Amino acid sequence: MVDSMPDPRHFVVFDFDHTLYRGDSGSHLFAWLIRRAWWRRLLALLIAPVALPMVAYLPTRRRGISAFVWAGTVGMQRDLDSVIDQYVASHADEIRRRLLPDAFKVLHMHRERGDLVIVATGAPPELARAILDFVAHDDLPVIGTELGPRFGGMMATRHCHHDMKMTMIRDAGFTAPIDVAYSDSTADLPLLLAARRPVVVNPKPGAVELFRRLLRPDTPILNWGCPGRGGD
Repeated sequence: MVDSMPDPRHFVVFDFDHTLYRGDSGSHLFAWLIRRAWWRRLLALLIAPVALPMVAYLPTRRRGISAFVWAGTVGMQRDLDSVIDQYVASHADEIRRRLLPDAFKVLHMHRERGDLVIVATGAPPELARAILDFVAHDDLPVIGTELGPRFGGMMATRHCHHDMKMTMIRDAGFTAPIDVAYSDSTADLPLLLAARRPVVVNPKPGAVELFRRLLRPDTPILNWGCPGRGGD
């Protein structure tokens, strides 16, 4: 919780996946967790016919993701933070390759200018913080999906996604108007629409027209080094 909002030049929000990091960091983590044991892989295969369609549908996405999070963590003896640290350390080279230099140049520019910058991500915040350590942004405030114990494993209790992302930003004490928001995803339309200056980065090519239709006409749509993604 932020007790008192400083008076920065601007309040800036960055999404994480496909914005600062090429790919879906949470999916990479939980796929690794599932692959650790044959029985976890079998469990994920058994729940996939139900859980995958839930992930694809916005109202049930949190439950679908939670099912795979649970498959990767059920029976885990260590706390999740230490497992995340192990994952990041063992995948350091791959993670560095996935960081987007152009994105971090922009983020660094905002911080140098004195803007208040936060990251709001659908990934667990501990994972995003650990990855940000690679680029010396370990002090950057991160809001992300909250996980809690369920049925012997972990599941998402609040998914930092769509309208809930805005709710979680405000609940964390960041109540100032959002000056600039960066995201790749149509799921972040509530965030982009709330920003005085939305910036779309690395969108799926099929989403570009939707962004052009729903966001202000002068909205930049950029590509920060994601092959296969849209943007100039």
